Amino acid sequence: MSELQGDVPMVPIVQVRQADAPGVPFPEGTDLLQVLWCPYAHGEYCYPLPRVHWRNTGAIGDILPTPAPVEGLPKDWYPDPCVVHPEQVTEYPSRDLSWDMRDALRARFDELQASTGLDYGYHLAEAPGIKLGGYPGWTQEPCWPDCEVCGGRTEHLLTVASWEFDGESWRTWLPVEDRTDSGWAETADNPAGLYLGDAGSVYVFECRACPDRPVGHWFDCS
Repeated sequence: MSELQGDVPMVPIVQVRQADAPGVPFPEGTDLLQVLWCPYAHGEYCYPLPRVHWRNTGAIGDILPTPAPVEGLPKDWYPDPCVVHPEQVTEYPSRDLSWDMRDALRARFDELQASTGLDYGYHLAEAPGIKLGGYPGWTQEPCWPDCEVCGGRTEHLLTVASWEFDGESWRTWLPVEDRTDSGWAETADNPAGLYLGDAGSVYVFECRACPDRPVGHWFDCS
């Protein structure tokens, strides 16, 4: 953990317009989601602390320059500039399946792998990488935060991952545009240039039952 002290600019991580994310329920009167984080290490596991802002593009004034990485803070917590090409996919739970459901489906999973070589958890359940909505692609056991206001379980809003796929999941989740004869295009596995802990992910959650949409977060890694 860095010993640097003092105020530093928040780091812009994700900006998505409502038109590009039709499956995400935006709060009334907003059409832009912006997620930033503090680049200091927070919590027991030392991760950047996210902040969520829902905004109306019509009320935005001057656009400030993107802050440069601060000397002494992790450079790979500052994303490289990249654009979003949204693609909607259907996900299914893997680690979030109950044990009873896993037992009931185990024979079908085994048959699927034997006939196609596809592993349910790696290839067909949660999409890996940076994503909005769906199920968290947990590295460790699931940890859904409860809302600090109403006590209910929060909904998954965003995952910010260290890479977009791994040596197994690319077979079904790598976009066709990023494929090559030998596998995938250079930097396709990590276009944002992030690396969080031991290839970890920051998960952002929100409570949609509360008017102010309180936010929670979690971090895990290998």
